[in-house]
Amino acid sequence: NRNIHSAADAFLDQFIPSKEDKLLSFSEKLSETVMFPDVAYRDDYYGVSSDVAISPEAQIELLEYVAKIASMYRDVPFHNFDHASHVTMSANKLLNRVCTTFEDEEEDISSVAARTFGISADPLAQFVVVFSSLVHDVDHQGVPNAQLVKEVDPLAIQFDNRSVAEKRSITIAWNVLMEDRFRELQSLIFVNGDEMRRFKQLLINTVLATDIADKKRSTIGKIRWQKAFHPSQSSTHNSLDEISSTQDRVASLRSLKATLVFEQIMQASDVAHTMQHWETFKKWNVRLYKELSKGYREGRGASDPREGWYPGEIGFFDFYIIPLAKKLKECGVFGSAASEYLDYALENRRRWEEEGTEIARKMVLENDSLIAKTVPPLNEAAPAPSKDDALAKDSSPEGPPKKTESSKNNVPAELCPPKEAAPTESPVSSIDSPGELV
Repeated sequence: NRNIHSAADAFLDQFIPSKEDKLLSFSEKLSETVMFPDVAYRDDYYGVSSDVAISPEAQIELLEYVAKIASMYRDVPFHNFDHASHVTMSANKLLNRVCTTFEDEEEDISSVAARTFGISADPLAQFVVVFSSLVHDVDHQGVPNAQLVKEVDPLAIQFDNRSVAEKRSITIAWNVLMEDRFRELQSLIFVNGDEMRRFKQLLINTVLATDIADKKRSTIGKIRWQKAFHPSQSSTHNSLDEISSTQDRVASLRSLKATLVFEQIMQASDVAHTMQHWETFKKWNVRLYKELSKGYREGRGASDPREGWYPGEIGFFDFYIIPLAKKLKECGVFGSAASEYLDYALENRRRWEEEGTEIARKMVLENDSLIAKTVPPLNEAAPAPSKDDALAKDSSPEGPPKKTESSKNNVPAELCPPKEAAPTESPVSSIDSPGELV
């Protein structure tokens, strides 16, 4: 899809990133638009072709990269590699709808590109969305960002207490990709430093868009949406008005709309289970409950998810899922998929309202029963030992048991997390060191 004339030409000049190119920084202000350079693509470009020359080395490196990322996802109930795979497939489905949305048989590729804000003619941007979906929750601890901040987690300190888990995932994904063993893959993705910087910008934009608990970013996102799709209703200063050239203004508006569409794809895919079949929704709903329940039992949750799970889901549908599905339809690039997502969201909301109370009750009971068989509740005192038991323990060769921090709380020692020593240096200097839906 680039300025090459044969498959062999694709491998003649490899772009080798400099140290500066490889740097990843969150200190720079995120750009409101991400421009689509014309110079990297052929004048006779006819769309993204499946007939692209990929060397065997690059194919192997791609498989190794995916395997490495998969291994770095934690074994948590919800934010695991299964979730990443589900999000990736959902994002790819929406992208395919964008790239094949023909209104009639006479519509050509250029018309589709104009109507999809250039997305259908931009293979790098499409790849970034799929890449971002794959890596967006790598090393997620199974607890919200707010909990990491509350715990003064080293990652929260490193990332200024904002979008902690998302920035951690981006950092891991980027650092792994920049390893020397993935040079063939790098050269296949980037043809120059400009493309590499654009890739980073899109990666940061799309992954950070999944942090829907960031109120500041959410507010800015609503303003940007108004600027792009409802400029006449926008009460704020529109930066597009400062662009004197009509051509530049059109290009900038197109770029802003495309960037917002990428973010919508990521946000919708991250919660795609709520806009898919009822059984799919129930499956992931249980997994999310188990993850939050686990965090609460371990002292890493602000509230007990058993309290208010049913009305909480109703609110999530009303104030986030359904408005998000409506945006997919509003931007006008997803064809029938937008209506499909909205219909499923409305139907799942209706069924949850009718059946959710009983489903939630059974889910709580089943989870509590499973926990009771494996781990004694942390907030319940163990039954007091009988007098005979106490005498037997005192007369044993080992003598009475020593009081430990775990025995004080009636928690088995093996279940108590070790006390963390104060960090002497940043624990995230290596990509292999430990590192929200909502």
